[in-house]
Amino acid sequence: MDRKESNVLFQQWKKEESEPFTGWDFSYIAERCIEEQPPWSYVNTAENLMLPSEAVLDLGTGGGEILLSMKDFFPKRVVATEDFPPNFALARRRLSPYGVEVVETESASLRQKLPFADDEFDLVINRHSSFNISEVTRILKSHGFFLTEQVDGRALKDLCQDFNCKPQWPFFTLDFVFNVIKSTKLIVVDAQEWEGKIYFKDVGALVYFLKAIPWIVPGFTVETHFEHLLKLQERIEREEKLTFIQRLFLIKAKKA
Repeated sequence: MDRKESNVLFQQWKKEESEPFTGWDFSYIAERCIEEQPPWSYVNTAENLMLPSEAVLDLGTGGGEILLSMKDFFPKRVVATEDFPPNFALARRRLSPYGVEVVETESASLRQKLPFADDEFDLVINRHSSFNISEVTRILKSHGFFLTEQVDGRALKDLCQDFNCKPQWPFFTLDFVFNVIKSTKLIVVDAQEWEGKIYFKDVGALVYFLKAIPWIVPGFTVETHFEHLLKLQERIEREEKLTFIQRLFLIKAKKA
């Protein structure tokens, strides 16, 4: 690849890097990033658990887009928390018209007490966000449920290797979270893990993805990782797409 071609790619990728990202919305690259889906549906499972519930908490709602997709199943009271100020503002705009109370929490939510009373919720749901299991247990009513879908800490290990880095939390697995939950009054009633593929049709889509999720490749920018991106461009010209391994797990637990 000559200098002119690399300069054109650099400018293209810089443009992708500058595209806005809000909430947890990847619609900008929806046609260019294809992700296989696990055998479960987090949304359907949460909706079914909402049916007999009177009070539900969505812990770490992001921009509220996933919770909003369940609006037809909302019970009498729905509360959502978010600790990232831009996402909090976005979630409040989206969810408040549907009667959802959106609460801004501390950024260090793992160490903070949640601003809710003991035994306040029938259901706590949590998708791809941190949680303090002791606090979840405290605010759940007896026989209440906790549902969480998480990204395995070893996910996209092969992607990290292409940028000469490693996953930051490789210990964070289904077994790890299962054992953490076992130390509480919660009883795990369902636990599943899954491994599948995620495909990028062009390097620009990957640039946007890495900009949106900065902990995958710490310090990622087009400037600092340009040589790595060029190698991936050469690969995509040979293989037509970039393929990496994603890992997720789902846990449903009930308070004894």
